[in-house]
Amino acid sequence: MDKIAALDAWRDSPMFQPEERLALEYAEAMTVSGQGVDDHLRSRLKLQWDDNAIVELTGLIAFQNLSSKFNAALDVPPQGFCQMPK
Repeated sequence: MDKIAALDAWRDSPMFQPEERLALEYAEAMTVSGQGVDDHLRSRLKLQWDDNAIVELTGLIAFQNLSSKFNAALDVPPQGFCQMPK
């Protein structure tokens, strides 16, 4: 639960390992409109994980984005696990 509470400061928090920060950066790049995944980030992902792991991570992030849109459309309230940065 401490890590969940620290998600808004994932870039600077010592609670997150470098590979967790990379995964969170990737999730943010996939999620935030207009940001996108650039070649530099893609290269860093390939240095950390093999193609199968990247595909699995991408699928998990995409599923969470789908769930978020689905829930928003049906007015399902958030569970409070993550706060968007201000």
